[in-house]
Amino acid sequence: MKKLIALLVTSLALGAGLTPAAQANEAGPAWDHFPVSKMNDVAALQRGAKMFVNYCLNCHSAAYMRYNRLKDLQLTDEQIKNNLLFAGDKVGETMKASIDPKQAKAWFGAAPPDLSVIARSRADGSKGSGADYLYTYLRKYYRDDTKATGWNNLVFPSVAMPHVLWELQGVRTAKFEERPDPHDPSKVTHVFAGFEQVTPGTMSPQQFDDSVADLVAYLQWMGEPAQGTRFRLGVVVVLFLLVFTVFAWRLNASFWKDVK
Repeated sequence: MKKLIALLVTSLALGAGLTPAAQANEAGPAWDHFPVSKMNDVAALQRGAKMFVNYCLNCHSAAYMRYNRLKDLQLTDEQIKNNLLFAGDKVGETMKASIDPKQAKAWFGAAPPDLSVIARSRADGSKGSGADYLYTYLRKYYRDDTKATGWNNLVFPSVAMPHVLWELQGVRTAKFEERPDPHDPSKVTHVFAGFEQVTPGTMSPQQFDDSVADLVAYLQWMGEPAQGTRFRLGVVVVLFLLVFTVFAWRLNASFWKDVK
């Protein structure tokens, strides 16, 4: 029976064109933990919104987000107009990409996805939240001249999107080592061994990580702008139910004491 199960598993792997070793490689690196404290930092969310407009909105839309919703981040209409509107859009309009979708498809092979709920859609119960994924993905780019864009990514191999934040992070390459395949000693696998900085960026590594965290915090917030209100309301409701339970318990005891 065990041999039959093993045979079925192997057949499925081969049918998908993947050996167990290849499947392990495709799993990619473990996701880093996104600093969730950023979600309660209004200044961080404001910086993230600015990064989103400057570096993401050129190609990616946020069709379900209006500029005036940024007032929830303590920004005024005037601040939104002066700092976040560059294409003649109005404050009440949705965040539309500057690029023509047809041109984007011709350049990148596919139209860039809408980012309104990107953080919510990338969650993986076995690896982490969507914010963890984005925080890791945006920090794992490296130079690869074999790719059409000149860039590659450890989390998303052969990604079509170039490294839009390269000026901030700088240019770096990835080092790989050949190691024996744990499943087949006659074969070798390429294992990631670290990054090598080629040219420095305008930010230090810590500053870059903080800026990416700001951007991811905004993407997470954009997926549900009311999540802060929802959380606070949930706390109030739970406290009310606890207090109500105490009153109901005492009222029940008072009602039945004479009956007993």
